[in-house]
Amino acid sequence: MEQARWEQVSESEYRFLTVLWAHQPIASSALSVLCQERLGWKKSTTYTVIKRLTAKGIVENQGAVVRALVSKEAVDRRERDALVAKQCGGSAPDFLAAFLRGRPLTGEELDRVRRILDELEQDG
Repeated sequence: MEQARWEQVSESEYRFLTVLWAHQPIASSALSVLCQERLGWKKSTTYTVIKRLTAKGIVENQGAVVRALVSKEAVDRRERDALVAKQCGGSAPDFLAAFLRGRPLTGEELDRVRRILDELEQDG
């Protein structure tokens, strides 16, 4: 399902994809109505984004029916990886430290972070 031709999606592309993921497969005309209602887009904007995401290999538009070729999880994972790479040179520990440093956490939140780390260690 996942295509490798894309790096990241823009904020507007992501908002479009959230509509698509919730309603796919869907006729492009019905999708443009949903995007007008939910995103305030004109029909031409929706069709432009469909074309752009088709060129990136993220969506498919066959017979005027649109569906995502990439899952939400894959897009989210790629976005997270890009953020870690940009902010901390790809180092997840450095990113985690930068994200949590200076941010007051309750004891419950710290326990949750520890549980997550323990689970990652067991899965690793």
